[in-house]
Amino acid sequence: MTDERWLQALRQLGWAPLHHEAFATCDAEAVWPGRVSRIDRGGWLTVETAQGSRRARQHARFRRVVDALAAPTVGDWVVLRHDPGGGPPVAETILPRRSVFVRNAGDDDRAQPQPLAANIDSVLVVVALTSQYHTRAVDRFLALAWASGAEPVIVLTKADLVDEVEQVRAIARAQAGEIDVVALSGRTGAGLEELGRHLQPGRTVVLVGQSGAGKSTLANRLAGENILAAAEVRKDGRGRHTTTHRQLLRLPSGALLIDTPGLRSVGMWEAAGSLDEGAFTDVDQLAARCRFSDCAHEHEPGCAVQDALASGALTRARWESYRTLRAEADQVARARSQTERARRSGRRRS
Repeated sequence: MTDERWLQALRQLGWAPLHHEAFATCDAEAVWPGRVSRIDRGGWLTVETAQGSRRARQHARFRRVVDALAAPTVGDWVVLRHDPGGGPPVAETILPRRSVFVRNAGDDDRAQPQPLAANIDSVLVVVALTSQYHTRAVDRFLALAWASGAEPVIVLTKADLVDEVEQVRAIARAQAGEIDVVALSGRTGAGLEELGRHLQPGRTVVLVGQSGAGKSTLANRLAGENILAAAEVRKDGRGRHTTTHRQLLRLPSGALLIDTPGLRSVGMWEAAGSLDEGAFTDVDQLAARCRFSDCAHEHEPGCAVQDALASGALTRARWESYRTLRAEADQVARARSQTERARRSGRRRS
């Protein structure tokens, strides 16, 4: 395969200049790049390359890492090396990530990152119109999406099953600011054209949301075939887990899609500052107008946040959502710091 055809094949998989520059520094003997499309137990990867799909083994050091962010995740670009013994190739290096969607999978006292998708362009936050629209839950997904470095999009599914589509879309638009809010039906395909600009060739999107949101049905519609299992919501209204693993799929449009299992827990991972710069820029802009730079936004004179709450310009629900997520982000930051100190102390003792 010529260099130009090789590059074109990689670009169709989401290859970017960042990856090309990093790969150029690798030892060129018996190595080639590929993108992780699936991870299975036992250290096995499915990797998409310019020559097609390959099964590969993770290098042993990835299976020993303490920090999950240091191991391959779906969407990563890895450097593969031929096994001189004739076995499957080995993924020995992860190329730098353009973006990565991470949640905290630990409990209140632990910081345990779980990367769900890497090198993504858009995060599609999927919400079923058949369920009550919980702004706090959506705020949480949007905060994680902004922190990932990708562009968030709210996708309201099951539009064929309800009459209040525009009312809910208005609520979502008020919450989302300038980001896209798309209402569609994965079952009938109505409204899919609104996702067009996010599904251009070579772009990667990831579907995130709670169980029963309709992610698998939407993924099947976008793929043009039933490649993922889909199930009806249970009688108690709670969703069923139909996707059991993350997987990168090529779409007929030329875009790439990563589907994820339904998430019942989406803990914050990034620092609190990411909230101000992404999901809550409106709150950050208000806080910047307070009379005192160290305003606690409680009873201080000249507090722009309290003035906005009094006038209704900022809703109490949005303010409480911000405070909850910021407190959680601060708590995670402290846990991460304690974990890192313990890790450094352990290395010194050894």
